[in-house]
Amino acid sequence: MRFFLISDNIDTIVGMRLAGIDGTLAHEGHEVEKALEKAVTDKEIAVVLITERLVGLCFELVDKLKLHKRQPLIIEIPDRHHNRTKDSISSYVRDAIGLKI
Repeated sequence: MRFFLISDNIDTIVGMRLAGIDGTLAHEGHEVEKALEKAVTDKEIAVVLITERLVGLCFELVDKLKLHKRQPLIIEIPDRHHNRTKDSISSYVRDAIGLKI
């Protein structure tokens, strides 16, 4: 089982490749959809990392895959287009389970 990255930033792809994670570059919605379809059909891919901006381009497809597919697990990761505050982990927990910590 392996990870796969879909990003719009070549620097992110290079950094993840150094960590052993293969990926693809996408800028348009149809490119993201094509990469997701490829990742979903590959039985070796267990986790798909996708940048937040790209999720925004095809939110309906990502949401559908998260709800109806057991594998791969799709995880949104921050990208250079979004600013994170220092309490982003707290906001993830609050959004996910409704518990303020």
